[in-house]
Amino acid sequence: MGQLGPRARPAAARHLSVVVIRDEPIEDLQRHGEISIAFQVMTVFEVQLVDGGLGGVLLTERPVDVPWVKDYDAVDGGPQHWASRFNVGNWGLLGAYADDRRIGGAVIAFDTPDVYMLRGRHDLAVLWDLRIVPDARRSGAGAALFRASEAWARERGCNALEIETQQVNLPACRFYARMGCSLGAVDLNAYPELPDEAQLIWRRQLDSGA
Repeated sequence: MGQLGPRARPAAARHLSVVVIRDEPIEDLQRHGEISIAFQVMTVFEVQLVDGGLGGVLLTERPVDVPWVKDYDAVDGGPQHWASRFNVGNWGLLGAYADDRRIGGAVIAFDTPDVYMLRGRHDLAVLWDLRIVPDARRSGAGAALFRASEAWARERGCNALEIETQQVNLPACRFYARMGCSLGAVDLNAYPELPDEAQLIWRRQLDSGA
């Protein structure tokens, strides 16, 4: 559906000890929220509808005039508030550890009627949140968590994993593309309170053994 424009040179990867992924009780969401999800926005994707959308979507990278910090937790209150907004009984929480230090985690939403992205389906999971401590980003921990999230969803009979992000989060967009996701939807009007942000929905098919 879309195509990514020129990419900036990535930051140098960091090397850690072997990353271990552990299943954790969903009641540990508050602990999960102790890891910052904030990042600095230095470049964004300009979203262009080619031929009014008939020719697809083009994402072109451009630098911002003044870098700024995006913090999703400041918008929705963070993981410690999710259980009061949703029935998280069917959700999954995975932790990434290196040398017994929790360096990241992933939250997967599944079989939850009030999560609109799930659309009432039982063969779909949503990677609700994935975060890594700043000093371990680009270390491979995110990829390990993503693959573990795929396995978690597949074990519950899901054939697809979907993720919501925005065109201001280039690191996430690049990451999900590397993980084999395809851009499934673009909504330029998803956030009335944030008219300069577009919603991007990424989709990873979970065929058996994928």
